[in-house]
Amino acid sequence: MIDLTMDMEQYDCPFIDTSDDYGVAYSAVHWDFDRAREELDTRLVVEGDDRTELEHGLRALREHDNMHDCSLLSKRDNVAHIRTTIGQTEAMEAIRNHDGYITGPFYIEDGHELWHVGFDHEDVAEGALSELEWNNEFDVVSRETPDLPDLQNLVQNAGAAMTLIDGCRDLSDVERETLEHAVRDGYFQSPRSATLGTLADEFGVSKPAVSKNLRRGQRKMIQRVVDALELLD
Repeated sequence: MIDLTMDMEQYDCPFIDTSDDYGVAYSAVHWDFDRAREELDTRLVVEGDDRTELEHGLRALREHDNMHDCSLLSKRDNVAHIRTTIGQTEAMEAIRNHDGYITGPFYIEDGHELWHVGFDHEDVAEGALSELEWNNEFDVVSRETPDLPDLQNLVQNAGAAMTLIDGCRDLSDVERETLEHAVRDGYFQSPRSATLGTLADEFGVSKPAVSKNLRRGQRKMIQRVVDALELLD
């Protein structure tokens, strides 16, 4: 197996076009390719720089020539969850022509898409890259050839990884920002280069408030780490 991470600029992709024109970014939640209709069905999280940019980006997405269907599932402030159906792009066709497949979620921002694709053999991957060069701009960010033990380890420990990811999602915005600043400023180092007082000044709150947010964030993450350790094979 050849696993490629690519920085793509497709010229017929609604997500890339709208992220280039407006302050919106897309993260794939789920995707499924309909071979009979040659369409890609996706569920994505869209984050705008603000509410106005989100609205402009969603409107442009619905009006894009290659957008077959776009429905809003939920929206809060500058973030939306959408379901879309788009026609097959030239890049998708090139990958499928060489029996390629998506190996991970894609992320799109500022007119660029981070794309994870796989191929079963080296020569097939090279053929796909040659075809992609005709109508697309891209850079291969990473190229890996995982062996069977690596693949087995990845699959067996996917549950542990998702447990840690869920732990990060459980954090409130305040808890996440407090932990990030504490780590960055050296609160957990020995000797410490940050204190509750400096963190409190940075956030403009009291020391007890910072301490409470740190404890809550640490408690959530430590429990998830313990849960993940139990799942490790």
